[in-house]
Order: sequence, then C-alpha cells, then structure tokens
Amino acid sequence: MGEIQRPGALYQQVAAEIRSGIAAGEYKPGAPLPSETQLIERYKVSRPTVRKAIAALRAEGLIEVIHGKGSYVRALPAPAVTIERTITRSGTTFHTGHHTWEQAEEPAVYRTTTTTTTAPLLGLGEGEALFGIDRLLTDPDTGSRALHRMLIPFATADEIEQLAEAPDTEPEQIYAILTAARHKLTWHETVSARMPLPDERSTLDIPDATPILYTARVTLGTDDRPLILEEFRASADRAQLGYRITADSPRALRAVRA
Repeated sequence: MGEIQRPGALYQQVAAEIRSGIAAGEYKPGAPLPSETQLIERYKVSRPTVRKAIAALRAEGLIEVIHGKGSYVRALPAPAVTIERTITRSGTTFHTGHHTWEQAEEPAVYRTTTTTTTAPLLGLGEGEALFGIDRLLTDPDTGSRALHRMLIPFATADEIEQLAEAPDTEPEQIYAILTAARHKLTWHETVSARMPLPDERSTLDIPDATPILYTARVTLGTDDRPLILEEFRASADRAQLGYRITADSPRALRAVRA
C-alpha cells in the first residue's frame, strides 16, 4: 500500500489500512507490526500521524504495545476458564459454579443503598438500605480473577436474623438459610458486557480495550419476591459462562407467568 491520498484525517486512514491488513491476514495474530519508521515510509505520513493511528488501533483492542519492543497484533486467546453458572443442590447443600474458587482477600462488608440499576432488580425504590459484601476470587488452576458482590436488602436481613448478624455468609450457605426459612427459591440471571471501570480494570488485571462479563443474579423467594442480588464480573478475554438448561413443564411456566 502506498501513499495515503484519500480525504479525511490521515491517522484514521492509516489506521484503516492497518486494520484491513490485520483482517486480511497480512499481519498475523501475535506478529509485530512494521516499525514506526517503516510505516512512515510506507504511507508517506509524519511520525505523529503514525503514533495516533497506533493509539487508535490499541484503543480498539486490535494491537498491543510492548514497551521497548514495538506494536504487535493482539492474539485473541480462548477463554482460560469456563464458569458454570448452574446452581445444584444435594439435600440442604447448595453449590454454584465458582464454589471451588479461592478468596484472594477477606470479604469487604459495608452498608449501601439501591441505585437506578439495582433497585428494579430487587423490586425496591432507589435509596433503600442494603448490606454489601464484596469478594475478590481467583481460580486456582488458571489464576483468573473475578469480583463477586452480594447485595442484601435490610428487609431480607430483618426477616432472616442470621443474615443480619453475618451478612458475609457464603452465598451457598445463604441459599440454605433461605430454604430453611421456608422459601422455595428460584433464580433469574441476566448477562451483559461493558467496558470496565478503572478500579475493575486494575483489580481484575484487564488488558486495554477489553470488556468485562457482568452477570446480575436475583434470588427469588416465596411469591417470586426478590431476596438478594449477586453481581459477578470477570474479564471477557479470560472467562466464559456456562449454563445447564432444562425444560420447565407447561404447568410450571403458567405458574410463573401468573
């Protein structure tokens, strides 16, 4: 490809040419890009233009810059770990897909309130009081990290004294406690992807231009009343989510819809 001649910002045109080269396989995943000097000569542009083009591609997640070595086409590895989101039960014991993960530090327990995001999930108004419990988890086999947050409304804690006294109880044990309180539990979970906040990026060690997987799981009790909310965050390039799907009977579906 020779000198850039099309109208528009030069750095965007250079970025478009390199992007096309990556898509066409000219630049292989994990391979280095030409040096700045080579790109300047190839496209007949200035060094600042090349650097802006590289910065744009880095922000898109197509390349990574290794200090002292140069720019490389970013390889997209297969996720390091599959997180099974299915909940299983044996007698009075519950298990979740990340019960084998280790806690990297002691849980952080605090008081907070519902927000525009969490209030509808819990069937509450904004500003309602909650217990918040944050856990940083690591997978012992891969070193992958995840953030788990449990939000317990004060109304649930008032009903279940054990939760008021020890809100940092493990999620699986909380399910058992709620079941012992005669709640027939069901769960509703949504999954989305978004770019991480600065603290999430640093805590989870997320590469540039990499989204996080975000799940919101609501535990529903008797009469489908929301009891607790769990939020789970993991780097999208390190984890994928797995689900076991079973078919509900038409009668059960009618009962839920009613």
